[in-house]
Amino acid sequence: MVGTPARRVLIVDDEQSICDVLSISLRKEGYEVASEVNPRRALDRFRQQNFDLVLQDLKMPEMDGLDLLREVKQLRPQTVVIIMTAYSTWDRAVEAMRLGAYAYIKKPFDTQVDIKSTISRALTGRTDQADYVKNFDEMLQAIGFVVGYSKPMRAVRDLLLRAAPTDSTVLIQGESGVGKELIAQSLHQGSPRATKPFIAVNCGALTETLLESELFGHAKGSFTGAVSDKTGLVEVADKGTLFLDEISEMSPQLQVKILRLLEEKEFKPVGSVQTRRVDVRFVTATNKDLEEAIRKSEFRKDLFYRLNVIPVHVPPLRERRDDIPLLAEHFLLRYCKDMKRAGKRFEPAVKDAMMRHPWPGNIRELENAVQRAIALSDGDVITVKDLLETAGPPADLLAAVPATPRALDEDGMDLDQTMADIEIGFLKKALDMTGGNYTKAAQLLKMSLRSFRYKLQKFGIDREG
Repeated sequence: MVGTPARRVLIVDDEQSICDVLSISLRKEGYEVASEVNPRRALDRFRQQNFDLVLQDLKMPEMDGLDLLREVKQLRPQTVVIIMTAYSTWDRAVEAMRLGAYAYIKKPFDTQVDIKSTISRALTGRTDQADYVKNFDEMLQAIGFVVGYSKPMRAVRDLLLRAAPTDSTVLIQGESGVGKELIAQSLHQGSPRATKPFIAVNCGALTETLLESELFGHAKGSFTGAVSDKTGLVEVADKGTLFLDEISEMSPQLQVKILRLLEEKEFKPVGSVQTRRVDVRFVTATNKDLEEAIRKSEFRKDLFYRLNVIPVHVPPLRERRDDIPLLAEHFLLRYCKDMKRAGKRFEPAVKDAMMRHPWPGNIRELENAVQRAIALSDGDVITVKDLLETAGPPADLLAAVPATPRALDEDGMDLDQTMADIEIGFLKKALDMTGGNYTKAAQLLKMSLRSFRYKLQKFGIDREG
């Protein structure tokens, strides 16, 4: 009986000692290994021989590591490439992931834990790729993530398919209501960590002190009310996935601690001197432009690079209108079953009306509109009026916006002040409509409570009921 051929690995690093150590270690695992200290010679060798995997450094004197990666992927796109990188080349490691690298490993590394496990996972994944794709699509359906037929969402699905089985950090960007947490769940469920915890934390829902305690835990007596030791959610997520939503709302002080956690995989509970280590995959999300926040010194640039290894941009519903009928039918079936109102259906005119509606609240708004229409409509047919009367922002709130903003003329205008006046109008109207309740007003404006409070402070508005 003929045995399975050994997998072939090409190691490329300008330090001979690293090539030697890795070659010896991987041969003991049964791999057929070749190594080169010169990347140009390595590329010639790659052209002449077939390799299942390339393990390469990024910073090499004879040839740029990114150029080597591009050449390898152009010659044989199916070849797995794993990057070895130091802190000084971290932003280039991010670029390598975008160019198709399977994973990056930080130097100095643990040969057994970092190298061997990553190579094994990468090559096993290739063997079972067809089954994995099928299982991944079934998993998306199981958690209620509807991809749809639009080109933007097919691209998102393909990126998630590639990113899920890795341990790479993912930054999900998109407007409120586009389904960022479902995407984070899909990354977790499609990974080797699927049987471990998935912990979601909304960074905008808690004050700085509470958020730090929730994330890292605290020691007994560390502050008033700390009557016992508390385990933080970071530790609860050990071996699993930690999803940090609204990461842009995190304070600069906490950003420093998250940066250390990402780099060192260790943290200290509040009030404790004991360091604890965890193995956590990070997925983060924001509805804000973090690069703009960096320019305003509101977000750390080094943290952004650690988070933005694999960026996922989720398009708003208005950019994927072809998916709206599919999403609406999905919610119709789901809530008819949950509410025991089987047999409900949309009248034919609903589809066109849904396609024309702007849906500023995105999928969340569409879902809420369908749910309310099921609950409130008479008979089995949901009409355009049933659906769209429940959709969109309240007319009273829209009245806070000037119907005709002042026109731009030769005398010019103060754009910042004009925009501020509009924001102030919305904030005050929302407070009026909710009787001064900050939480309800923030929800009405689809903002986090922290962002809402910041706006009130910025414009000097203070009248909580």
